[in-house]
Parts: sequence; structure tokens; C-alpha cells
Amino acid sequence: MDGSCNSSAPSNGCPEPPKKQASSAAEVSRHSSTQLATSNDLEADNASSFGSRLLSAEKNVFEHNAWDHVEPDSEYLEYAEQQIRMHHENPVPAEQREIYNTTPAEFWNSFYSINQNRFFKDRHWLRVEFPELFNWTTDRNQSKFNIMEVGCGAGNAVFPILADIADPRLFVYACDYSQVAIDVVKASEAYDQQRCTAFVWDLAGTELPTDVQPESIDIMLMIFVFSALHPKQWNQAVDNAYRLLKPGGILLFRDYGRNDLAQVRFKKSRLLEDNLYIRGDGTRVYFFTNDELAEIFGAKFEIEQNAIDRRLLVNRKRELKMYRVWLQAKFRKSNNA
Repeated sequence: MDGSCNSSAPSNGCPEPPKKQASSAAEVSRHSSTQLATSNDLEADNASSFGSRLLSAEKNVFEHNAWDHVEPDSEYLEYAEQQIRMHHENPVPAEQREIYNTTPAEFWNSFYSINQNRFFKDRHWLRVEFPELFNWTTDRNQSKFNIMEVGCGAGNAVFPILADIADPRLFVYACDYSQVAIDVVKASEAYDQQRCTAFVWDLAGTELPTDVQPESIDIMLMIFVFSALHPKQWNQAVDNAYRLLKPGGILLFRDYGRNDLAQVRFKKSRLLEDNLYIRGDGTRVYFFTNDELAEIFGAKFEIEQNAIDRRLLVNRKRELKMYRVWLQAKFRKSNNA
């Protein structure tokens, strides 16, 4: 299960952002999802400095392909409001809703049966956004280090992690509730059973995976995964993650933000419930706010980061502006748990 579509929604036709060399996630206030506090230096002329390319004047918008921390303009906000209203006026027909909520794995199986490992790009930006995945290697007191990716898809995060970290203490658990996705991972030449195991598991199920001991995971990774769940499943999913993490372990999270272009572009008969949609391939996707993340995870975890990544992508030839919104967070299980 992986809904990023090269960090876009799978059949929404959203563009892929340029490769990042610096984090573009800006911290938000614990009490408000609208106050940004950025610490990136302005390097607008450096082509490799995504994460710190700030648009200082609207007249310069078409000088580069992407800008960071750009609030949507009034034209886009009006368009988004019109689109969301249209979604509510034309939801998924009532007689079709149940199938999307009762058999979600079947839609992901179909997705991976068609696309195999060709759809998503490898996530080489992990070192930029989540250095925790790599920094532990300097700690010689660690005897073993377990990373678990939930919703591993075709292995686009797992395999770059294994390739970049040669430390023999590392072991990676890769799970997805699509059997086809797991088959794709296991069929890869990069799959090494001495360093990794892949298996089917439903994050929102009532049972923990038999392959993983409770409180054994140092880092859990959820990238464009939580958005595939129905809101009624969130509490169970958070509880499962909490039980698997060691005391002091951390959950690294990235997913869709409210009014992202992928949400706004949806057409009629795609809205299941408020902010929960069905893509053309039948997979679900929810669009979050930072306040929602704080409420969902804050009851069990310490919130180390609750950030927003606003990216303005530009088609300079056609002079089009496309606003992307992703949320990024880090949730720590207390050492005293």
C-alpha cells in the first residue's frame, strides 16, 4: 500500500516535484496549522536548494520550476472551494460506497498487478527529511537496529535504505496489506532475507504481525500510508504502531495535506466522506490537517515534529501554477512507556 504516486495521487495526473536537497517541511504551531516557522536559508539561485527556494516576488514565479513555503493565492483558494463544494454535491453513489470500505486490499492488489515496481520512484530523499534513519549508525552502543516500513509498496523506501546502510546491525521489516506488493518486493534482486523480511499485514487490523515482536522496532516509517485508511481505523492503527515501537522509538510520517492539488482535482463521484476520496483505481485517500495529526497521534506519542510542506510547482511553458501540500511528522514513544 503506497499512495504517493511519485508523491502524487495515483490516477490524478499530478506532477512530480523536483528532487530535494534540503528539507522543505516547515514546522507549524502546536496550536495552529497556519503559523509557519522556517529555518532554511534563502538560496533561490541555487538549483540544488529545494527546501529553501523562497518566492520573494510574484513576478518571479515562472523563473524556476518549484518554490517552497508558498501559500496558495486567492485564485487557487477560490478554485479549491468551488471544487470541494462540487465534491460534496456529487459524492460516490450510496450503493457503491460499501465495496470501497470492505475490500480495500483488492484495489491495491489490482494496482500492483498492473504497475508492479514501475509506478513509484525510489525515495532517495529519505536522508534529507528523516536523518534518524541513518544517524543511528554512529552509535556503537547499538547491538541491533530494527526499521519497519508499514505500507512498503514495491520497496521504494526499503531498498534505498538497505542500499545506503551497510551496517550489519540493521534489519528491515517491510509490510503491506497487498499480497501482490509483497510478491513484488520478494521478487526483487535487492531483496536479501538476511537483512530484510517482507510480509502481509494490515496496519488497522486487530492482531500484531507474527513476524515482529512487540516493542522491538526502533523506527517505524509511514509514507503516504495512513491516508489509505478509513477514519474509523485510525485509533487501531495508532495503537498497533505504539505497541510495536520500543520505548523511545520513533514513527516517521509523511502524507497528504488538506487542499493539496491531488484533492482539489478530483472530479464528480469520488468523495466517500469529508476529505476521504476514491481514486480512479478504487484506492482510498484522505487529506489531513496538522491539527488532525496532533489529535490522532498526540494521545499516545510525544510530537517532535508536526510540519507542513507547501510546494508551488510551475509549468513555465504553459504558465501554470500547481499547489502541493504534504504533512510531515515525527512521533516519539516515551522512554517511560
